[in-house]
Amino acid sequence: MTKSPEKEHPVKAFGWAARDQSGHLSPFKFSRRATGDKDVTFKVLYCGICHSDLHSIKNEWGGTKYPLVPGHEFVGEVTEVGSKVQKFKVGDKVGVGCLVGSCHSCDDCARDLENYCLEAVGTYNSTYYDGTPTHGGYSNIMVVNEHFVVHIPNDLPLDAAAPLLCAGITTYSPLKYFGFDKPGMHIGVVGLGGLGHVAVKFAKAFGVKVTVISTSPNKKSEALEHLGADSFLVSRDQDQMQAAVGTLDGIIDTVSAVHPLLPLISLLKSHGKLVMVGAPDRPLELPVMPLLLGRKLVAGSGIGGMKETQEMVDFAAKHKIAADIEVIPMDYVNTAMERLAKADVRYRFVIDVGNTLKAE
Repeated sequence: MTKSPEKEHPVKAFGWAARDQSGHLSPFKFSRRATGDKDVTFKVLYCGICHSDLHSIKNEWGGTKYPLVPGHEFVGEVTEVGSKVQKFKVGDKVGVGCLVGSCHSCDDCARDLENYCLEAVGTYNSTYYDGTPTHGGYSNIMVVNEHFVVHIPNDLPLDAAAPLLCAGITTYSPLKYFGFDKPGMHIGVVGLGGLGHVAVKFAKAFGVKVTVISTSPNKKSEALEHLGADSFLVSRDQDQMQAAVGTLDGIIDTVSAVHPLLPLISLLKSHGKLVMVGAPDRPLELPVMPLLLGRKLVAGSGIGGMKETQEMVDFAAKHKIAADIEVIPMDYVNTAMERLAKADVRYRFVIDVGNTLKAE
């Protein structure tokens, strides 16, 4: 007989979960495993709201298993460590991103790319090795194998650091991998939301020229004056787009909605790369001829491995990079999801879990 979520493990836990495709979140009692030899247990203090959370609670990508506690960019303070834990101690500030497990034996794991492991275990909506469902950071406590935990440097504000565990690594990794981190490069960032604004910050810290590409003309001053972008294109303005044809070495496309790719491909120089990091819920149309004529590349990139994630957080601390956030109480989360669906946030909601999640 299947055990109830409250009795699957010995440690009582509390969070907010979606029960069905309405995506409505409400208080939820469940349980976490006891701290194992290599586990880190920590009190969750802040959790960012990723667009992936919105897709998942509404089952827009398919495969959602209810009840679902979302959240895969969260930070907190260590309360207990296992006897064989080497990297963390009680009181450390730590974070967890999109992964809580991988096989540790495949080629990707051997190259510190656990995120591409075929047996990777997601922080939520996955099944852990013991057969129980994983639940994310919209909760009061987390227990994770130390391999999948990162240190949060003391000079990074915890609330604004949380989104780096997903939005940060999702943009940092392709900037590095595709060579967009070389001074003198000119790259575009499509979409100025949760992912896009940190992509601009990382790119500028790398010393590259950045053009923000957006459907919203009213984001121009924000992009140029606040985030330090070098130029701004309104993607719906054909004259602006035509004037910029063939000017970009690469593009990071952060948009999670269905949108045309041809205008973006046209902005690339020969041999340019369009890298998709947003995840629309429906297929996009990909014109092939413009790729052939310029030997251009359309690629995808998903988060990063644990070594690179720690590298990213340390880089962010060194360059004083953090997400621009709106901190909300736990009971505001359903309104936040409605606003997120309308792109009404500048630029990332972060739940103040530590102060506002109340057990019932």
